[in-house]
Amino acid sequence: QVQLVESGGGLVQPGGSLRLSCAVSGRTFTSYAGAWFRKTPGKEREFVAAINWGTRYADSVKGRFTISRDNVKNTVYLQMNSLKPEDTAVYYCAIDTSRRGGAYATAYDYWGQGTQVTVSS
Repeated sequence: QVQLVESGGGLVQPGGSLRLSCAVSGRTFTSYAGAWFRKTPGKEREFVAAINWGTRYADSVKGRFTISRDNVKNTVYLQMNSLKPEDTAVYYCAIDTSRRGGAYATAYDYWGQGTQVTVSS
């Protein structure tokens, strides 16, 4: 039973920072692609960042967010700086054990439950 558990969400003021973590457990994967997506009410799920052989970012977060991974801890991170109110969303991590990766949610076969990020003064 594969499990992805996100943590690190919360309330932060505009311009602030948060680091999200996604701990992967339940199986030992030799490798996988990781990604973060986000969703707000009334909108489609939106790609944020992905890490595979390299990294990829949505234009809206480029230069502000950084995705990384720790293969020993089996964890994918999302460092979010210079946060804006429009970054408010539920953030989901996902992994793709086939290492297709990329910006399309359909490529990912395991998902976390999500963590709320609220950017407000």
